[in-house]
Amino acid sequence: MNRLLKLLLAAVPAVLLVFWMLPANAGRTAEAKGEPSQPLPAHIAEAPPETDWKAQAPSYWTEHLSSEVVQVCRDGGTERPWSGDHNNTKAEGVFHCSSCGAALFLSDAKFDSGTGWPSFTRPVDNSAVDLHTDTSLGMVRTEVTCATCGAHLGHVFDDGPRPTGKRYCINSICLLHLGS
Repeated sequence: MNRLLKLLLAAVPAVLLVFWMLPANAGRTAEAKGEPSQPLPAHIAEAPPETDWKAQAPSYWTEHLSSEVVQVCRDGGTERPWSGDHNNTKAEGVFHCSSCGAALFLSDAKFDSGTGWPSFTRPVDNSAVDLHTDTSLGMVRTEVTCATCGAHLGHVFDDGPRPTGKRYCINSICLLHLGS
């Protein structure tokens, strides 16, 4: 039985393993039609510029973020594919971290990967995200986190379009889309 389980984990894509981790409406905001309408949350807008986001205690995040955002961004979860607002967002602008407000991705780097999660060819700047080896779910992947606050964003894969060949597969709930 253990051998069969290992074989299944190696053969089944991570998408299928995490498909039911969150309710279908997780991450829903007013940005349903892909138009930028998200103001910065108060905990971001009112924070002093020198805020050390990585030093925030878990209690800070549970006080200021929804339970769905905490589950994905702070606890490393995954939202269900096609459940988030930004998968179809086409409006110009910048995608920011929903935990700390740091700029992460530009809309011109976004593409439709057909995976059900927003996908980007590159971050706004290489220093905007940190990459870590992730060996969960019986496979080796590269996790993407916010360099400013450490929030789990998603994963990066080497199957994206030219010129980078990268696909930053990011949970919608981790993003705020602000117009240009």
